[in-house]
Amino acid sequence: MSKHPFQNFLVRFADGESIFADGDHGTTMYIIQSGKVRLFRENNGSKRVLGELGKGDFFGEMSILEGLPRTMSAEAVEATELIEINSTTFDRMIKGNIEIAIRLLRKLSIRLRAAEEKLERLQEADSAGPTSVSAPMIGRPVQAADTGVRLELPDEGFAYPINEDGTLIGRYDPVTELNPDVDLTEIDLKRSVSRRHARIIREGDEFALIEEIGALNGTFVNGTKLVAGQPHPISDGDQLGVGMVKLVFRV
Repeated sequence: MSKHPFQNFLVRFADGESIFADGDHGTTMYIIQSGKVRLFRENNGSKRVLGELGKGDFFGEMSILEGLPRTMSAEAVEATELIEINSTTFDRMIKGNIEIAIRLLRKLSIRLRAAEEKLERLQEADSAGPTSVSAPMIGRPVQAADTGVRLELPDEGFAYPINEDGTLIGRYDPVTELNPDVDLTEIDLKRSVSRRHARIIREGDEFALIEEIGALNGTFVNGTKLVAGQPHPISDGDQLGVGMVKLVFRV
């Protein structure tokens, strides 16, 4: 059996064990090799959970990028194995796993966009009252017969509706809080689908499938493997492979 490339950087934590605490000075980030990690903040003795991460997710990266104290606490939810990355090995990690590098950039981009949107809301507070808009839950499967353009799950009787403006296929990313339009998290038990895996675009009555840059495990149309970033036309009845998940495109 080949040695894990980061064998010397593996650290283990027991169920409930603290990984780091809010305010700690940190110089490392972590990638989850196995197990689960809970991120939280404590206020007046009350714990506010910010999210739970699983295999392949990362956290604590701001300590490497900025050298600032931790802004939240982390603990193991179960027996957990982590890859501990310091500034010396950070460059090696980025070069060796392009998906982690892309997700890191997306996480920072999402944070920046959220800060800009918050600033805009504050600036408009004097001239506009609060509003509440509910976004459509197009990431959830629905009865196939109730939809138009859709991705069907073979033999399941369910489908994912296709968004007119473009549909992102992937898995929910607790690191960036990105929720794809077609969320295959519950279907893809083997985690073969990347967080941002592929996108369906529409031009008039024509549709195309594009594999996202950094996606792993392949994207296929009727058995033909796609080249990342290059649109591939799709039509009614085409068999799509996203990682190990099989879907049927229907118009």
